[in-house]
Amino acid sequence: MRYRSEIDGLRSIAVVPVILFHAGFELFSGGFVGVDIFFVISGYLITVILIEDLENKRFSIIGFYERRARRLLPALFFVMLVSIPFAWLWMLPDPLENFGQSLVSTSLFSNNILLILTSADYWEIKAIYKPLLHTWSLAVEEQYYIIFPIFLLATWSLGRKKVLWLIFIIAAFSLLLSEYGWRKDINSNFYSTPARAWELLAGSIGAFCVYYKGVQKNNLLALLGVTAIIFSIFVYDEKTPFPSLYTLVPVLGSLLLVLYAEKNTFVAKILSIKIFVGIGLISYSLYLWHQPVLAFARIYQQESLTFFDSYIIVMLTFFLAIFTWKFVESPFRNKANYSSSRIFGLSALMIIILSLIGLYLERSNGAPQRIFTDSEYQRSSHEIKITQLKRVAFDQAVKPDTSNTGIYIMGDSFAQDVAYLLSYHDPEIKFTLLESKSAIETICDSKLMSKIEALKGSSILFAYDEGFNVPCIEDVITSAKKKNIKVIFIGTKHFGINMNWLARKKLNERSLLCQSPAYEKINIDLRDSNAIPQENYFSFIKTFSDNNCFPITNSKGELLSSDRQHFTIAGVEYFSNLFFLNTNLQAVLNNSNK
Repeated sequence: MRYRSEIDGLRSIAVVPVILFHAGFELFSGGFVGVDIFFVISGYLITVILIEDLENKRFSIIGFYERRARRLLPALFFVMLVSIPFAWLWMLPDPLENFGQSLVSTSLFSNNILLILTSADYWEIKAIYKPLLHTWSLAVEEQYYIIFPIFLLATWSLGRKKVLWLIFIIAAFSLLLSEYGWRKDINSNFYSTPARAWELLAGSIGAFCVYYKGVQKNNLLALLGVTAIIFSIFVYDEKTPFPSLYTLVPVLGSLLLVLYAEKNTFVAKILSIKIFVGIGLISYSLYLWHQPVLAFARIYQQESLTFFDSYIIVMLTFFLAIFTWKFVESPFRNKANYSSSRIFGLSALMIIILSLIGLYLERSNGAPQRIFTDSEYQRSSHEIKITQLKRVAFDQAVKPDTSNTGIYIMGDSFAQDVAYLLSYHDPEIKFTLLESKSAIETICDSKLMSKIEALKGSSILFAYDEGFNVPCIEDVITSAKKKNIKVIFIGTKHFGINMNWLARKKLNERSLLCQSPAYEKINIDLRDSNAIPQENYFSFIKTFSDNNCFPITNSKGELLSSDRQHFTIAGVEYFSNLFFLNTNLQAVLNNSNK
């Protein structure tokens, strides 16, 4: 395969915006499209190699996987190994447990699947504290590398035109799937290989065209390709659904460069400048390092990264990338240094070692003994552990007698937290906990209105993570007043976007600490407090914040929350009596039947 310096230049255009986007430079609001550019490049390069091998009748699946192992695994394993001691020293048990899961899933080329199962979405604040978050894209590529060569080998006898048509049809189906997917489940769609496959297949289509017809010289189309990429980098943002039809812009832009940026075009000459080519050569190591370095920097300090912090981190990422490219990537690519058997053997050994470390971190619940004594961290046989670092198990803490219920608590997991507070405050009080995921569907349900009107002398507490941007709250309050039913909407709560810095503090230094909640939670609370009558609303954030500093530990230094949103046992004990000092909540207790 002929080396194309402009492709390395394109790699630099892909990786730099990704790094700057994740570093928090707002100008690069669409920098995440760099991953999509990488997908196109990978699809193109891999397919060219496969076509060349198939045409010359020298295709070997073992040989293919060996090349991929040499290219991808040494640097990946090196970055993972270096990340482990920092995670051990700087992470609280709950995030370290998740890090352990990521070690296993990344080693087994399935971190995208883990993220589908465990993450709310890619833009979730907590995501920026996940050192191996970015390996989801490697998992997509690796899954593609497993399936596509087998597909090509199985269909090659049909003739290249039919194979190309099959690829086009599959790509079109995948694109339609991504457009459907983001409307139904944006999280799963983002990480899903089937929804991403069309981007890699776009590169594969480009490979067929280039291999049999060569790279065409067309300055206009090449310039259009660059323009499309630049447009998406600076115009797209986190609100742009991805992958979707919007993704066609950077993908087709990349494809145009693959097809028409012949070496003598203006665009190819620009992309072939030494600085672009140099960054392109180390782009893989750059991509591998940027997320762990950024994540651990954010984990280490309590405050958000400053511009200067981000600048230093970007420079450090480049230094680490150069080091890794020279001393890890390049040596392992050289067959003279490492034979095929050594590559496969070392890869298998590293997969086992990293998976075992990950399993230990996961099975030990994040190794709490690093930070806490046994008395501080008590275990339970319950599926949800009753510890000072985990939420209280509902069946352990709350045993309501649903007969003659005086209080109804409705909502998501935040409603469960309210149930804990109520049960701890008064174990004799009777209530019914009704969990529901959607505030709008629950509060605006006509059946709920009927039920409210049928109640007598009861109270209703609503509690949802995302608050109450609900159009029919007024109707619910009016219906409740007619029947002398007390209705309270309990605002969202939040213990700060990062609590990992507590892991470095000794127990005697953890007493009565606080930090600011996430801005979006503050805004939700502000929105709801302005929209809902004062007598019908309780604000956690306003009630318990001192100058917008929300408590995160009690006087003993125990954590009030382990996941930034839900109570620990210590949290229930700390907030319970204070919670019911509120006049409106006192009325709830007085209005209920015991």
